[in-house]
Amino acid sequence: MKSTFNFELRNRHRELLQMIKAHWFKFISSMICSLMVSGCTAAMAWLVGPVVDEMFTNKNILMIKLLPLAVIAIFLVRGIGVFGQEYLMSYVGQDIIRQLRNRLYGKIQDLPISFFQAEKTGVLMSRITNDVNLIRNMVSDTVKASFRDIFTVLGLTVLIFYRDWQLALIALVAVPLTVFPIVKFGRRVRKVSTRNQETMAELNAFLHETISGNKIVKAFGMEAYEKKRFGETVMRIFRLELKTAKAKALSPAVMELIAGLGSASVFWYGGMRVYNGTSTLGTLLSFLTAVLLLYDPIKKLTKANNIIQEGMAAADRVFDIVETETTIRESENPVTLFRTPHRVVFENVFFRYDTVDVLKNINIDAAPGETIALVGMSGGGKTSLVNLIPRFFDVYRGAVRIDGHDIRDVSIKSLRDQMAIVSQEPILFNDTVRSNIAYGNTAATESEIVDAARAAYAYDFIRQFPKGFDTTIGELGGRLSGGEKQRICIARAFLKNAPILILDEATSALDTESEMWVQKALGNLIKGRTTFVIAHRLSTVASAHRIIVLVGGRIVEEGTHENLMARNGEYCKLYQMQFVNGAE
Repeated sequence: MKSTFNFELRNRHRELLQMIKAHWFKFISSMICSLMVSGCTAAMAWLVGPVVDEMFTNKNILMIKLLPLAVIAIFLVRGIGVFGQEYLMSYVGQDIIRQLRNRLYGKIQDLPISFFQAEKTGVLMSRITNDVNLIRNMVSDTVKASFRDIFTVLGLTVLIFYRDWQLALIALVAVPLTVFPIVKFGRRVRKVSTRNQETMAELNAFLHETISGNKIVKAFGMEAYEKKRFGETVMRIFRLELKTAKAKALSPAVMELIAGLGSASVFWYGGMRVYNGTSTLGTLLSFLTAVLLLYDPIKKLTKANNIIQEGMAAADRVFDIVETETTIRESENPVTLFRTPHRVVFENVFFRYDTVDVLKNINIDAAPGETIALVGMSGGGKTSLVNLIPRFFDVYRGAVRIDGHDIRDVSIKSLRDQMAIVSQEPILFNDTVRSNIAYGNTAATESEIVDAARAAYAYDFIRQFPKGFDTTIGELGGRLSGGEKQRICIARAFLKNAPILILDEATSALDTESEMWVQKALGNLIKGRTTFVIAHRLSTVASAHRIIVLVGGRIVEEGTHENLMARNGEYCKLYQMQFVNGAE
């Protein structure tokens, strides 16, 4: 069975050690401060002997005057050491956490869309907040305490051997037994801590879903149901916390028993030596003080090991994300695209999710400035197709080309710089109207932002806000109507001024009046751009240069609205179905 101290040092652990090593000067300074604290602790135990023998037994007046000054000096030095140790290790711990949070968040941002489809938002939030804090506790608090306690143990061990080596051997007989609680209960703490962190992540995911979806919870009268689910999750955390607390509490309990056995042996053997006259009372009291002080840091080392186990479990969860390989890789010698009109070509494209083919043998040639409409029943592959253009996913077979370049050979940044996207669900941030419009072009001037708002037919309603463009719109634009949110998203696309435009059912969730304004704004936005439009309402794509009908991931029809209606095929059926059902 492997020892708890055998962490099977993997690359992730070496990286963590390298981050600590980068602060070597503060680390060594903290060790010096720990030595100061430990030395002062040993000095206090040593002073007990002179205090008893010289002050009380021999009544030495000089020692009575000098020893209080010595005590003040020792505590002053100890205080300086405690401050230095606390501050320096806190600095190291906080800086490492800052780096880990930045690295973790950066990695999350760089991972492909498929990663976010598999992970819960709340779980990722928990990695950045809760798990990283546990690593800070391990790096800062535990390392700090461990240095202090190890040096204290060494200092006091030297002292008790100096005082009475035979008595010291008796006192230290019990020390090897302390390995048992450290190993046994430390392993259990790590195991339970991993489960606890996973459950906390689930709780974060639950809170994110139910709070952001509170409108649906209330609309369906599910408050009691969600309260019950929350209570069950909290109860699981409660039980895991109790298991952790039990494992942590057993260590010091066993340590107390071991310390008691060692102290009792010292009392008996040392008392007999004083009774027989082979030792003085001051020497015995000094020895006992050192022994009692010695067992305390050993007990603290047991607690430190528990925190280390929690930190190592958290580090594994954090580095599981950091070490995740992205499936969207940059070419070694990427091509850079420039802001010019682009031709977009799908060349025998196949695409799959896991093992399921979603797109099959797709061939499209979109000329610069041409508008391509994609229609079909839900699940036909329309959104999957447009998601291939900015490389949110990569093709399984075939190629997507822009101006003849396979987009896998193009710089990801320059590729996405060519595109603006307006989706069915407008994504806005809890910031000002101005910041949301300028999100893709932070260097935009005030006049450019205003012009984009005018072009998107958003200027008039923005001007009526209390602070105009400086109005904060709330989380996900919650203070705006659906049409207002969509027009701000269109203004954002205007300001980016990208030559390729993707409209993914941008009007499907709007009422008639809002749709009218949004359609006018989109009409302005489309001009001169290579555009891919996904539309549920077929009347909105009648003016497209070409309409492509997707069924089961295949192109079954292609042409203008008039041509497709004249064929009386799949498009015509879809169009007539909408009229029959009153969708138009």
